[in-house]
Amino acid sequence: MGPDPQYVGKLHSNSDKGDGSVKYILTGEGAGTIFIIDDTTGDIHSTKSLDREQKTHYVLHAQAIDRRTNKPLEPESEFIIKVQDINDNAPKFTDGPYIVTVPEMSEMGVIRTALHNMDREAREHYSVVIQAKDMAGQVGGLSGSTTVNITLTDVNDNPPRFPQKHYQLYVPESAQVGSAVGKIKANDADTGSNADMKYTIINGDGSGVFSISTDKETREGILSLKKPLNYEKKKSYTLNIEGANTHLDFRFSHLGPFKDVTMLKIIVGDVDEPPLFTMPSYVMEVYENAKIGTAVGTVTAQDPDTANSLVRYFIDHNTEEDRYFTIDASTGTIKTAKIFDREETPWYNITVAASEIDNPGLVSHVPVGVKILDVNDNPPELARDYDVVVCENAKPGQVIQTVTATDKDNSANGARFHFSLDEGLSLNPNFTLRDNEDNTASILTRQRRYSRTTQDIYYLPVLISDGGVPPLSSSSTLTIRVCACERDGRVRTCHAEAFLSSAGLSTGALIAILLCVVILLAIVVLFITLRRSKKEPLIISEEDVRENVVTYDDEGGGEEDTEAFDITALRNPSAAEELKYRRDVRPEVKPAPKHHPSSGLDSIDVQEFIKQRLAEADLDPSVPPYDSLQTYAYEGHRSEAGSISSLDSATTHSDQDYNYLGDWGPEFKKLAELYGEIESERTT
Repeated sequence: MGPDPQYVGKLHSNSDKGDGSVKYILTGEGAGTIFIIDDTTGDIHSTKSLDREQKTHYVLHAQAIDRRTNKPLEPESEFIIKVQDINDNAPKFTDGPYIVTVPEMSEMGVIRTALHNMDREAREHYSVVIQAKDMAGQVGGLSGSTTVNITLTDVNDNPPRFPQKHYQLYVPESAQVGSAVGKIKANDADTGSNADMKYTIINGDGSGVFSISTDKETREGILSLKKPLNYEKKKSYTLNIEGANTHLDFRFSHLGPFKDVTMLKIIVGDVDEPPLFTMPSYVMEVYENAKIGTAVGTVTAQDPDTANSLVRYFIDHNTEEDRYFTIDASTGTIKTAKIFDREETPWYNITVAASEIDNPGLVSHVPVGVKILDVNDNPPELARDYDVVVCENAKPGQVIQTVTATDKDNSANGARFHFSLDEGLSLNPNFTLRDNEDNTASILTRQRRYSRTTQDIYYLPVLISDGGVPPLSSSSTLTIRVCACERDGRVRTCHAEAFLSSAGLSTGALIAILLCVVILLAIVVLFITLRRSKKEPLIISEEDVRENVVTYDDEGGGEEDTEAFDITALRNPSAAEELKYRRDVRPEVKPAPKHHPSSGLDSIDVQEFIKQRLAEADLDPSVPPYDSLQTYAYEGHRSEAGSISSLDSATTHSDQDYNYLGDWGPEFKKLAELYGEIESERTT
């Protein structure tokens, strides 16, 4: 240590007589840098501080030579310089500072706890400084230190505890089922999974009305509603709620039960509720054709609150069906507002609303279905229009048609039909009717043969009655046609086709006649087309490139067209006094001349001039009854003020003196020169 070189050793040769003729040379590791030698005396010095921990020894070579001849006096020799160790390095901890976690209540370890049952909840973090000394701690030795940060980890040694033994919670009776109505929490000094707990309702009169669940994030008990509340029936509930740890450590079971119990009283709040109907829905009946104002039924609603306010009823008119009924606002009686027809609409759905008179904003609704009962008001009638055919060779008693009936009323008033012939008529000698007593009837023949030439159509009135109360009946007439049939009963021809056959016109003959008519029409159309195509249009052929002169022998209107309007009067106001007649129309009545004073024309305004000319044109009887063009090329008189143009200002004489412009400064110098020249010209 220090700035001076440190003496290391000395080289000496036996040939050295001390006269300086011997020269010492040092080579090897650090020669000339770390180690230097005096070439005359052979003394070796160290110029730098040596560190044994970096290099423990150095290998050097020494030689003695003749200074005059540079020849070696002795063979080269090797020697080693060893660096002696001193206590210059203090002990070091390679990985410090250290972080250690030790379970609380631990008893063993390299670093032992100095206190018994160290509690994490009391103190969680500790810092320990450890020192290491060399030389067995003797004086003069070096030392090093490090820090060990010790964190106590948690164990489940603390049971949960409710801050209070009694809680009170307010819940309105309008709370929805399934909604959260409150929270409760027990405190646990532990952390992590050691603080996890579960809440349970262990007893109480509200265990069937409320339920509790655990929020894993906040470790709170969430109280939910299982059934609707009713303040008028029960105003409070009591619950005993338990909070218990879910992860137990049996090493600390002696610290007591790891759970706690508290009592929760729930107060039900009174809420003004809407009226409550006695039934969730109503079904009523009324007969069709009932008079307007007939009572259909009554709905009833009451105020569920203790105030028991009066209820007002009304129909919610959202659909057209709701306008078919009325309701008594006080009693809730529903009445008809029109006469109903079951066959048109058998069922009506309406909505009845009820509200408290004291609080009209609270409204409840109930659906009401009104069934229209059937009344036997529709007589039966044939199910369809029947096309009844009887063959000419029919035999007596042969069934030619089976008919059925229908009734718009329901089965109670129209399921049983009775068929018969009209009793008011005489016995039909041609046909008869048989009631099959199964809501059908059969039409039978009564004579052996029928002839189309004698009578081709028969009419058979049929009377149909139902089994309703009172019974209704109707009469329908069947039309029976006589046709020629094959032996197996197939219809061959009836009266219309027979007539054509008797006239000697078959289907083929009709087709031939129609074809001839179509051919004749085609010939006529072709002839007309050819006649029209003979008119050659004035179109120059593309092949004819010669010039063509087209002469139009039309004449113009002559002077009457060019001199129809004389506008000279409009250009000169003085000439406007002379009356100018239009030469394109000859007037039947000669108008009186118009005279205006000349003084008025000299001072008249252009607008006034145009108004006068327009009035004269409107009153002129020689003007035809259609709009005509009036041209006004009137420029007016010269203005009394004269011209304001600066073009002739230089030629006009002015008494104005512009010499003062020269006194206005350099900004008006050019203007003063211009007007100064004008004045000079005038003086000359």
